[in-house]
Amino acid sequence: MLARRRLLEGSGALLAAAGLASRNAAADWTSINPGEAGFPDDLGVRIDRYVLPGKNIHGIVVVRRGRMVLERYYEGEDQVRIEGGRTRTERVSFNAERSHELRSVTKSIVGLLYGIALGEGRVPPPDAPLLAQFPQYGDLPDLAQRQRWTIAHALTMTLGMDWNEELSYEDPRNGQTAMEAAPDRYRYALAQPIVAVAGERWIYSGGATVLIGKIIEKGVGGSVHDYARAALFDPLGIGPTEWRIGRDGEMNFASGLAMRPHDLARVGELVLDGGKVGERQVVPADWLEASFKPAARISDRLQYGYHWYLSNVVRAARQRGRFLAAFGNGGQRLFAFPELALVVVVTAGNYNRHDRLSDDLVNEVVLASLL
Repeated sequence: MLARRRLLEGSGALLAAAGLASRNAAADWTSINPGEAGFPDDLGVRIDRYVLPGKNIHGIVVVRRGRMVLERYYEGEDQVRIEGGRTRTERVSFNAERSHELRSVTKSIVGLLYGIALGEGRVPPPDAPLLAQFPQYGDLPDLAQRQRWTIAHALTMTLGMDWNEELSYEDPRNGQTAMEAAPDRYRYALAQPIVAVAGERWIYSGGATVLIGKIIEKGVGGSVHDYARAALFDPLGIGPTEWRIGRDGEMNFASGLAMRPHDLARVGELVLDGGKVGERQVVPADWLEASFKPAARISDRLQYGYHWYLSNVVRAARQRGRFLAAFGNGGQRLFAFPELALVVVVTAGNYNRHDRLSDDLVNEVVLASLL
């Protein structure tokens, strides 16, 4: 989480040049040359120069004004999931058609899905009591305090519960890891010790997303992945997606989604377009407005809305602006820059490390190259 807090403030495995894969644009995007999009013509060379010395970045997609500027993929080390929920490290040659795990970028997708379901009248409003959605857990400790929780406290990660995801996800004391191993992940997510008054302190928590995901599941009466396909992914023209299931048979709402990077860029474009695809309003505009309103302070430069990161300190091409972002372990990034009409997606394999490699690629190469 330290890397999240240091974003825009202030060695992975060596990548072989022979393993570089490059495309100008995905087949289903309209492309534009970097020079026409306000970048130098050698933007791809600048990105290669940053990535290839050993950053273990797997891919980058740059879209401006709805057109593909650059899509580039590399060879690198990744955690490949095997039987029993375990992983092993393998060297992978990434390409435009290979899905990539999004890790906690998934959380921001869940935030959008809640807004869609709310617009359809399938889930309660954010000010509804959270515990009322889980009546089977009426025996929780400190019940009077927990009964003050609203769904908005989960959406903004301000429940005030003790939760630590700064530890490696390979550490059993990590909150997300412990929740995945618990016999009942929802009880675990609701029962952690209270350390702050609800609404007063941001504490990063995969447990909060698990609760939001379960409310969506109850509301739509089926798989959230199926709902996501019908309500969000298919309208956006997104290709194949996967959503991991835990060992307990429950969906991993907090970090289980995988898709192609250029498809994730479509989510960024949707955000910049006010939730619309063509003339179709896919995500309600008022939900996006609420989602991107700062609700919790993370640092001097970073805030949090409804499962999205927010900042107002972007500087590029002598312009000031803001970003809306989704972050995931290992360097997974989705940035949308409204004032710049720019979307950047980065995928990487730097798991359980507090580095800024993906962020520096965006800041020091992409944004710094804007003319």
